[in-house]
Amino acid sequence: MLEIIKPETEKAILVSLSSKADREITEEHLDELELLASTAGARTVFKVIQEKNKIDPAYFIGKGKAEEVAELAKQNNINLIIFDDDLNPTQLRNLERLFERKIIDRSGLILDIFASHARTKEAKIQVELAQLQYMLPRLTRAWTHLSKQYGGIGTKGPGETQIETDRRIIRTRIGRLKETLKRIESQHVTKTAGRRNFINATLVGYTNAGKSTLLNKLTNAGVLAEDKLFATLDSTTRSLELGKNKRILVSDTVGFIRKLPPHLVASFKTTLNVVREADIILHVIDITHDFFEDHIKIVDDTLKELGIGKKIQIKIFNKVDILSDKNRLDYAAGKFKEGLFISAERGIGIVKLKEKLLSIYESNFIEHKVTLKLNQSKIISQIYGLAEILEAVYEEDKIKILYRASSPVHHKILGLIKQ
Repeated sequence: MLEIIKPETEKAILVSLSSKADREITEEHLDELELLASTAGARTVFKVIQEKNKIDPAYFIGKGKAEEVAELAKQNNINLIIFDDDLNPTQLRNLERLFERKIIDRSGLILDIFASHARTKEAKIQVELAQLQYMLPRLTRAWTHLSKQYGGIGTKGPGETQIETDRRIIRTRIGRLKETLKRIESQHVTKTAGRRNFINATLVGYTNAGKSTLLNKLTNAGVLAEDKLFATLDSTTRSLELGKNKRILVSDTVGFIRKLPPHLVASFKTTLNVVREADIILHVIDITHDFFEDHIKIVDDTLKELGIGKKIQIKIFNKVDILSDKNRLDYAAGKFKEGLFISAERGIGIVKLKEKLLSIYESNFIEHKVTLKLNQSKIISQIYGLAEILEAVYEEDKIKILYRASSPVHHKILGLIKQ
């Protein structure tokens, strides 16, 4: 049995390409890549930016700069080089021959983090499918310098056996995983059918914006809330009471990020269905981040890609308690006039958020009166369970019920009466 030893912390060099005009943006992207690397278990030692207007088709950053990176890694005993953009098979092969080090690009790094954080069967299947689809076009990689298997970043899951895996086996496995996910999606539809009777709100946002902390504050959900990228992969749904017989369902799901691997989005279709099925989008934003407006755009663009553009959306600016630049609050309040400003950690602004949700709840509900015979006790009981009862008047062998319910629940009640 081959033992794979993973060091506690791997040393890494981060590499990016930039034009002079985009230098500040590239530096911010590398800061985010450093966070991703840290989440995966690597310590960034150097950041290298190559100022070049065009991607080199053979070495991405050009052969001369690649040779500088190779020497930097050799002199400092660094075994991991991470690129902030995706590399094609030719670039990977050439760079691996030159570096004689482990290379991983941004998509590979994100997939590795997802592999580490996947806990449920569904999440593990989704991640494996994305990894295999990512791996398939990269089987030409010349890992000839690897005489043994290595652990660490970029080698979890199917990555550990990629040298021996050929395209036929991978395609067969991909087919099986897709079939499994179809079955899971079918079960998901059955399991969540009852949620259509309620207004559903889903928390979305850039990764690490504080969605899970907000879910915990609103519903006492007790879900994992860490200061880490992609701490949440699986969707969690909890009930939120807004008043007597006024309840909505709130879901948390995976965070978004720039350059999110397309295979990952496709694989997480079932998980992201929670967003598609939502009546209200609660867009959580980390206002302390210098590029929070970029994050808003990335999330909004991702929602459009998912076919979600015209739902009710509340922009929730989080972490106001630790914001040092108060001018940013004024700026955001002026630009996003319907936005709410909160601290999910300390509970600031949570009452206003609940009031907003209650307002949406009440404006989306229908009041209706029905008359039933008392021997229709089963239907009467179901109406009491589904709707908010405003008035119930008994007359001899009849009962007149005035209820308030969401449009879906209202139509369900009418269907029960007609049976």
